[in-house]
Amino acid sequence: MKKLILAFLILALCAVSGVSFAQETPALKVKVSVSPEMKSSFIKGGRIILYLTRQKHKEPRNGFDIVVGVTPKNWDPSTDFVLDTRNPEVITAGTFSEFLNSTDQFYYQVLYKQNPDDGQENVPGNMYSQIDSTRYTPNANLSLKLQKIIPPFEIVKHKFVKPVVIQSNYLTEFSGRPRYLRASVLLPSNFFDHPEKSYPICYRVPGLNGRYDGINGMMRNKDFTDWWFSGNAPQIIYVFMDSQGPFGDTYLVDSENNGPCGKALTEELIPEIEKLVHYKKDSGKRFLAGASTGGWVALGLQIFYPDFFDGTWSYSPDPVEFEHFGLIDIYHDESAFYSRYGYLQPESRTTLGDMKWTMKECIEEENVLGKTGNYLISGGQFGAYNAVFGPKGKDGLPSLMFDPITGKIDHAVAAQWEKYDLKKVLQKNWATLGPKLQGKIWVWTGDMDGLFSNVATRFLKMYLDKTENPKSDAKISFTPMAGHCQEWSDKAVVTMVAEKAAGK
Repeated sequence: MKKLILAFLILALCAVSGVSFAQETPALKVKVSVSPEMKSSFIKGGRIILYLTRQKHKEPRNGFDIVVGVTPKNWDPSTDFVLDTRNPEVITAGTFSEFLNSTDQFYYQVLYKQNPDDGQENVPGNMYSQIDSTRYTPNANLSLKLQKIIPPFEIVKHKFVKPVVIQSNYLTEFSGRPRYLRASVLLPSNFFDHPEKSYPICYRVPGLNGRYDGINGMMRNKDFTDWWFSGNAPQIIYVFMDSQGPFGDTYLVDSENNGPCGKALTEELIPEIEKLVHYKKDSGKRFLAGASTGGWVALGLQIFYPDFFDGTWSYSPDPVEFEHFGLIDIYHDESAFYSRYGYLQPESRTTLGDMKWTMKECIEEENVLGKTGNYLISGGQFGAYNAVFGPKGKDGLPSLMFDPITGKIDHAVAAQWEKYDLKKVLQKNWATLGPKLQGKIWVWTGDMDGLFSNVATRFLKMYLDKTENPKSDAKISFTPMAGHCQEWSDKAVVTMVAEKAAGK
C-alpha cells in the first residue's frame, strides 16, 4: 500500500511540475530519388526500405539496428519521394526512439524492393543507394539516391560445375509471366573419365531463401575442394537447388500461392539435370539432403514423392509438425505472440536457453519488409510459411495464419496447413507411405535448436517409434546441447549418401 501511495505522489508531483514520463518520438525525413540511369529499370509499386545502423564496417542493408519501410503510392521515379517517419503508413522495427535520441553517429542506406519474382531484399533486380552517415538532429532532412541495381547471380566458372536454368511451363502458366527453375551441378572427380556412367545423385536443398549460387561458397572452401578432387571423395553428383519464389522460399512443394513447384521440380528441372549428367532414372540412387528449411524440404519431398526419391538426410529441419510450430500449437493456441501462460512467445534462443528474440519482434520486422505493410508477403520466414502452407485469400494473396499486430491465430486458416504437417501426413497415410519410406529417412538435430525445431522433431520420432505394419526404420537422433545446424557438414552428408548408394 505504501508503494502504491508513493507512486501516486510521484505522478502528482510530475503533473504539477510539468514533467512527463513520455518522451516525444523523434522524427526522421529522408528524401529518396532515382538516378537517371536507373529509371528505365524502375518498377512501380515496390517498397522503400531504409536501414539504420551504428555498425561502421557493414553495409546497413546487410546488418542493421533499425529498419523502416513504406510502399509509396503511384511514385513516379522522375520525382523525389520523402520518407517521413511521422507518416502513419511508414512503419519501423527496433527501438527507433532510443536509437535516434542517441548523439552517436549512425549509418543509413535505402533499398527499393521491386523484383516481382523474388520476395527477398538483397536479390537481383532491386535497387539500392550508397551509404551515408550523420548524427541525428531534429528536423534534419537527409537524402539518398537509388543508383545501383543488384545484378543477376553468377555461378563460378569451373570444369566440374554446370549451371542449369530453364523456363518452367508449369510455373509460367500459373503466374502468367515467365518463371524459371535453377540449379548448379557439382560433378564428381572421375566424371570426365567415365562421362556415360550413371552416378548416384544427391539434391542439396538450401536453407531459407537459398539460391543455386550456394555452390560458389563451396568451391571457395579449399578444405572441401581438396577433398572432392583428391580421388578419395565419393563419386556422387551433388546438385545445389534454388528456392526462389515471389513470396519468399517456395519449399519446392506445390502450393496454392506459389504454384506447382513440386511438380515443376520433379517433372521439369530434375529430368533436365539428369539428362545432362546421364543419370539412369531406374538406378534407384536419387537422394535428398538439406539443413534448416532445406532439412524440412528434403524430408517433405521424400514423403510427398516416396517413389521418386530413394533416401533423405534432413538436419535441423523446420517444424515437421504444427502442434509444435516452434513452441506454438497453431491448432489450439489463441496467440502466436503470447504463450498459454501469458508470457511473450520466444522465437529463438541460445544453446544455453537464453531468449534472443520474441515472435512479436520477429513479426514486427517482417511487417516492415512486406509491401502490404505486414508479414503477408515479406519474403521472410513467416511470410514464406503463409505462402507455402496456407490457402490463397480472396485478394489473390496468401491468407494470414495469425494477425500481424495482435498475434491472434485464425484457426480456420491454421486447419488448412494440415496438408503440410508432415507428422499428420504420415499418420493419415501410413498404410501406403510406410512401406515406401522404409530405409529412406535419416534425421538429426541439436537438442538445443535455436528455433525450437527439435521439439517438433521429437514428437515426429515419438509417432514413428510407435508405427506398425510396417514398423518405421527411420533414423532420428539428437545431439545434446547442439544448436541449429551446428553440426552440418557437406563432407559428412556426401559420405552417408555414398554408403547408402553402395548398399552399406
